[in-house]
Amino acid sequence: MTAATEEQRLDTLIVGGGPAGLTAAIYLARYRRRFLVVDSGASRASWIPLSHNHAGFPDGVTGDELLARMRAQAERYGARIVPGTVMAVERGDDGYRVRTEDGRLFRARTVLAATGVIDREPELPNLYQAVQRGLVRHCPICDGFEVTGHRIGVIGHGIGALGEALFLRTYSRDITVLTLGEPMNLEEAEERRMAEAGLRAVEEPVVEIHTEGGRIAALTTASGERLTFDTLYSALGCHPRIELVKGLGVRIGPDGRLVTDGHQQTGIEGLYAAGDIVEGLNQISVAMGQAAIAATAIHRRLLAEDGDL
Repeated sequence: MTAATEEQRLDTLIVGGGPAGLTAAIYLARYRRRFLVVDSGASRASWIPLSHNHAGFPDGVTGDELLARMRAQAERYGARIVPGTVMAVERGDDGYRVRTEDGRLFRARTVLAATGVIDREPELPNLYQAVQRGLVRHCPICDGFEVTGHRIGVIGHGIGALGEALFLRTYSRDITVLTLGEPMNLEEAEERRMAEAGLRAVEEPVVEIHTEGGRIAALTTASGERLTFDTLYSALGCHPRIELVKGLGVRIGPDGRLVTDGHQQTGIEGLYAAGDIVEGLNQISVAMGQAAIAATAIHRRLLAEDGDL
């Protein structure tokens, strides 16, 4: 590789080194494909303090440990994973050109977008530390079991926050929605459903998180009210990282994520997508399954193009 250009065309370039990108890397390496993973190091999975619902880890696994294990497995079979931030994906007659922030240019026959999503974080003091310690959570599907019987605060407003609060009633009956100063903005039927479920809404900003003994001891609102919870969930939604491929004419679903076919191909020939960037359930296991499908589809596509299938 020269300072600016990768001379030989790749079979595939994978954008993103999270669970989807690394799973695809394992498969493509074992398919003996010439490919590259460009990883910005910003995988959402790295925020996971300890996951107990990922199969094969009965004692749980941290996001960083899982990513490290997947990366080591991919590299064992010859995968090339380089740090970098992709700034542009361009389609041409001979495939794709991918440009990175530091000026590198790669050519590839196919591209797999595995860029994930960015959580919309609440405006709270000491947020990152609270998430890392498991005091502010994002995924009740992932870890709701661990908060059974807790006093739970759900950060958000509108129908999204209400839906998450209702989902969490599987685990607790003591749930409060914290809007951080925003109005709930519910329809009458939704307000009635909230009241019937015994859910309370606090429509004030939160100015301080108090921790004690490794748990959330209390929150203080702008008016000085002190609220006590064991666990906080953020229900503010997420932003899909689709900017790189949006201009290529991809299909986008109502939630802003990419629509793919049964082989994880977007509406653009040779452009595939897997993981949270794609419509579906935001789960590591789902991302890995999609990546396996995409990598196999890419391999079979290239075999056919080369007359080997």
